[in-house]
Amino acid sequence: MKIESVTIRRMSMTMKNPFTTSFGTIHQRDFLLATVQDELGNEGWGESVAFTYPWYSEETTETCIHMLRDFLIPAVLGKTIEHPDEVNEFFAPIRKNNMAKSTIEGAVWDLYSKRHDMSLAEALGGERDHIEVGISIGIEERVEDLLANVKGFIDEGYKRIKVKIKPGQDVEVIRAIRNEFPDVPLMADANSAYTLDDAEVLKELDQFNLMMVEQPLASDDIIDHAKLQRQMSTPICLDESIHSLEDTRKAVELGSCRIINIKIGRVGGLTEAKKIHDYCAAKGIDVWCGGMLESGIGRAHNVALTTLPNFTLPGDTAGSSRYWDQDIIKPEVVAENGYITVPNEAGIGYKPDIEAIDQFTVNKWVFRAE
Repeated sequence: MKIESVTIRRMSMTMKNPFTTSFGTIHQRDFLLATVQDELGNEGWGESVAFTYPWYSEETTETCIHMLRDFLIPAVLGKTIEHPDEVNEFFAPIRKNNMAKSTIEGAVWDLYSKRHDMSLAEALGGERDHIEVGISIGIEERVEDLLANVKGFIDEGYKRIKVKIKPGQDVEVIRAIRNEFPDVPLMADANSAYTLDDAEVLKELDQFNLMMVEQPLASDDIIDHAKLQRQMSTPICLDESIHSLEDTRKAVELGSCRIINIKIGRVGGLTEAKKIHDYCAAKGIDVWCGGMLESGIGRAHNVALTTLPNFTLPGDTAGSSRYWDQDIIKPEVVAENGYITVPNEAGIGYKPDIEAIDQFTVNKWVFRAE
């Protein structure tokens, strides 16, 4: 398939509810959509998960626009691609910028699946027709509000509750949830808010029978996480520290974690995500698919990835209605009783809602092969 054109849209969507983590509160989700078109007029869709500010990683919406326009799109435009894995090779000379890379690579995977009349899940080697999903809950100022949120999501059937924590809102918050819901599968996500000096506080979390504590220490660390893991019985899950298969190998060999959160954008695309999945399966390390407040396009890619067999833990891929009054796909992603049915239509399995996409588009650029 020959890449004849690439379209980039800058999108802005208001979140249904503000989402608060240790690094800030998000009200508005600004992101990029990519559409790649082949010589037959087929289209593939991808999404950038970078934020407006560099609080999760060094990438932002603006840096992704720069990388796409000046480096990544020229690397694929006009090229004939037999398999999406080749996109990694085209991008290899460009260091990092994984979220920008995954924007194009995901669109090529969608296009490839459509060209071969298979679902994206099938193209990746997925084995499930349903996936278990959990929910991620932001920090609340009032514990009573948090408990009400937890109860609501349990009643909706979500298979796992993830709660954001930060210094001063950690042990007592988790204690309150455990007292109210002693048996719910529960995890805490720190988003790198702690240091080894906080080890005694973090060790207190061992009493609450948590599934895991996600990324408690620095976003680029694997050394101190290994020291902390040796002191804790609760499994540590790494998120921000993992950008590649090589990062994964080093973390596993050092004993820095027992679980890996795979985010497509953070690791540079579906090809690298699949490599990490396969390595972890061979090493007995559980993986799950993290969320980045995606629209329906990115959410569809997460659904497809989670069908791989070593995604043994419920991910963050909740239904569209958790985040948006209106999503940009038809049908929207629906979670029922803690499960999402995997679409079997070609490609991502959901149809982009062009009317809604146009409504939320702030800017648009079209690049064509010469």
